[in-house]
Amino acid sequence: MSDEHEHGTDESEAGSDGEDAHTPHREEFHEAPIGHAQVRGGMTVGDLATEYGKAGIGAATVDRAVDVYAEMLGREEVTNFFGLAGAMVPAGMRQIVVDLIRDGHIDALVTTGANLTHDAIEAIGGKHHHGRAEPHDPHPAAADAEPTGETPREHDEHLRDEGVDRIYNVYLPQEHFALFESHLRDNVFPAVERQVSIQEFTAELGRANAEQNAERDVDEDAGIAAAAYENDVPVYCPAIQDSVLGIQAWIYSQTSDFGLDALGDMTHLSDLAFEAERAGAMVVGGGVPKNYVLQTMLTIPDAYDYAVQLTMDPDHTGGLSGATLDEARSWGKLEKSARNATVVGDATITLPLVVAAARERAAERDF
Repeated sequence: MSDEHEHGTDESEAGSDGEDAHTPHREEFHEAPIGHAQVRGGMTVGDLATEYGKAGIGAATVDRAVDVYAEMLGREEVTNFFGLAGAMVPAGMRQIVVDLIRDGHIDALVTTGANLTHDAIEAIGGKHHHGRAEPHDPHPAAADAEPTGETPREHDEHLRDEGVDRIYNVYLPQEHFALFESHLRDNVFPAVERQVSIQEFTAELGRANAEQNAERDVDEDAGIAAAAYENDVPVYCPAIQDSVLGIQAWIYSQTSDFGLDALGDMTHLSDLAFEAERAGAMVVGGGVPKNYVLQTMLTIPDAYDYAVQLTMDPDHTGGLSGATLDEARSWGKLEKSARNATVVGDATITLPLVVAAARERAAERDF
């Protein structure tokens, strides 16, 4: 009897504070209810991102990423650092990065030697082609074709015999690498017969790509390195050795005065970060480009004010590529107050969506 009386007294006291006696007190529960996304023909990418924001799980993080990136692009005082990993050039994401550079939305690019290799191949006339990841996949050119009967191993052995390299479902004829190697020896290396930083080397690559693209009258755009060179955007490639570009640089260095200073870029990049009024990071994929972009803030007193990450990797393995931006905050790479978002998914899907919607949103708002 005594217990029941005490319980009733507690409810009465809760009611006296103005709360419904049947509604528990919740400190965390304060957000708006979930809405239901609506889609229709003719809506813009920005409209779609807004509809994502009504929903939950991954959709909500996409809208947040769009909002953060839109502010990065819309505020003139933000210096934007862009990390580009993965096979984004072979996969067809090249022009998105080119346009961001030309429109002044990338102030420093950190990427892989592989992306620069494939970017140069396209600049001088080579092409990547649709292919098949597995022999039983429909061929893009003949979706109704009968299965080949090959095993996955036989499929790649067949490609080897035909001189075709495979990047998942993208094919690249090996003769394009021979074209690339000749381009380096004829048009790039002769201009750097000395010890140079990697950033100086990528600038010469961009210059040569632009010149050869014009001379050869190539239909494809001159590309990322060329756009960066023409717009004075530094391109850093800290793991350049891990690529065909790096292999060719090493071979050339064996019989010339050419050499790369692996530490030379760190001063250049750190100075850029130090001089930034505010800084933002867009990180596509993980690995070295991601870490190189984020670790820059360990060399200066400040940290990133904004950051967006597009990754396919989970964070629970403790690996770098899946590490959240909140984890980076613990290292002092992001300000405590930084606006950030991590979107988990195939970057060939999320990058075009986030960039298009952010550009639209940035143009609509007055920052």
